[in-house]
Amino acid sequence: MPGHGRRPPGRGSRATAQGGFTLLELLVVIAIMALATAGVGLALRDSGATQLQREGERLAVLLESARAQSRASGAAVRWRADAQGFHFEGLPAAARLPGHWLDGGTSVRGPGELWLGPEPLIGAQQVVIVNQAHPGRAVRVATDGLRPFAAQAL
Repeated sequence: MPGHGRRPPGRGSRATAQGGFTLLELLVVIAIMALATAGVGLALRDSGATQLQREGERLAVLLESARAQSRASGAAVRWRADAQGFHFEGLPAAARLPGHWLDGGTSVRGPGELWLGPEPLIGAQQVVIVNQAHPGRAVRVATDGLRPFAAQAL
């Protein structure tokens, strides 16, 4: 019997219905795309905390470099922060290190002076850096005198 068990065309048969998506399926896909776009956007943003942490890590490396040069030359080296940035006193002219922040809004909160050597062991010291664009954030660059300087978010 031909046609036995088949539905008449146009009555719920998927094969004859026009292809497409339901409104619910489209909304689910759009919601997934929106969440993925938001996630990528947040991952790519350079927040103030990241920027300030980068400043702290850079300063820690510069302080360790000056500390090593102080030990090698036997000259006392002092780091000082000022309104234009910072500078190293006591380094030979050939060993000049950068004296500016990566971001002009960065400054030091509290005392801005560190003694870096030439002794192998120095006293525990720290400096706190802040950025005027991100007032609630700060990074401490510190050493216990034996270990290298390290940056830590506060």
